Amino acid sequence: MQIDIKEIRILMKRWPVLTHLISAIIIFCIIIFFVLKGLNAYTLHNQAIVIPDIKGLMMYDAAVFLENKGLRFEVIDSVYTQEVKSGAIVEVIPAIGSKVKKGRIVFIRINAYTAQMAAIPDVKDRSLRQGELLVKAQGFTSVEIKYVNSPYRDLIIGIELSGKLLSPGEMAPLTSALILHVGDGGLTQELTDVTPTEGTDSND
Repeated sequence: MQIDIKEIRILMKRWPVLTHLISAIIIFCIIIFFVLKGLNAYTLHNQAIVIPDIKGLMMYDAAVFLENKGLRFEVIDSVYTQEVKSGAIVEVIPAIGSKVKKGRIVFIRINAYTAQMAAIPDVKDRSLRQGELLVKAQGFTSVEIKYVNSPYRDLIIGIELSGKLLSPGEMAPLTSALILHVGDGGLTQELTDVTPTEGTDSND
């Protein structure tokens, strides 16, 4: 079946509105086709890469692994934790298992080689509640309480670390196990006073 060009021209002249409508639809379809084609190439549709589990790996090992996956990386921060060895990866953003495009930058936090340090706050003669808040505000998370002989109940006497009383302003690792020496209100002395001495008859 041959298409008669002359007849098509006659029809186009007879129904110009319909002709323009069909032409517009054809042009619109062509534009949509190329737009979708371009978006597909730009976003690498159906070519998602899963963020691998690199937590705990050293940075030089993870770098090779990520590059082989077609991913870029950037170290944004370091924190200190005892969960992984020093210099190893602690956290990955986006999260492990997330699907991303090829060439995406993966942000990495690594474990610092030394613990972060902070100054010991001046908590002497402060209440237990105030002292705890000041110590934790500095970033210390491991804080214990030890009651010692003092006439003032719940008043802080000092801060101990590894058997040593620290001075205000002295630096200590944030992972330190600090002990707050807190007054017991004389309770220890009272117990000592009522404790029977050796050779004393308790019935006397």
